[in-house]
Amino acid sequence: MFTGIIESLGTIQRVISRGEGKMLQIGCDLDLTNTRIGDSIAVNGACLTAVSLEKQSFSVDMAPETVARTTFKKAAPGMRVNVERAMQLLSRIDGHLVSGHIDGTGTITHMQKKSNAIVLTISTDPQLAGEMIEKGSVAVDGISLTINQCTDTGFGVSIIPHTAGLTTIGLKQAGDMVNIETDMIGKYVRKFLTQNAAAVPGKGKSDISMALLAKNGFL
Repeated sequence: MFTGIIESLGTIQRVISRGEGKMLQIGCDLDLTNTRIGDSIAVNGACLTAVSLEKQSFSVDMAPETVARTTFKKAAPGMRVNVERAMQLLSRIDGHLVSGHIDGTGTITHMQKKSNAIVLTISTDPQLAGEMIEKGSVAVDGISLTINQCTDTGFGVSIIPHTAGLTTIGLKQAGDMVNIETDMIGKYVRKFLTQNAAAVPGKGKSDISMALLAKNGFL
């Protein structure tokens, strides 16, 4: 489990193809002395397992499913990536609960400077867009961000200078692809509402609504 607060900018040093899978060697400025083989590390938001370690680099294996669902299809040496180690239960959760299981990808369609912020518009699959709400949370390349507005085919976020300077988001341009993980609580709520409506014969609509959940403090 992760928080979406990026710890380090890393660099892909080596890419080895394993059929439809890949192995990546990643260098970063984190001290990995206390990290163990088998530990989870999020790379651009994808939860990956460290299979070898040096003081400031690590290697991860990616299954074909991970490659297919993420921007790692285009992974190449020199590519900058966001790195976050798994959260500790005694730590503050400064972002939001991020599983590291990428739901899909999006494309940055527009970037606009607005005062001290960069406003990004990102298009994505309508199914993913349907799991987002205004002022909800989303992980973009593993970065915990607040959704400013959402449509049927995308969403917008604001990037402050601190976030732009410490993550890959400050290196992005319009047309770049990013990994997307929607808020896990929203996914469970949506599936529960959908299944509940379908499970009652002759009943086209569930008694549970988004308004009811909000009224009782669940949203």
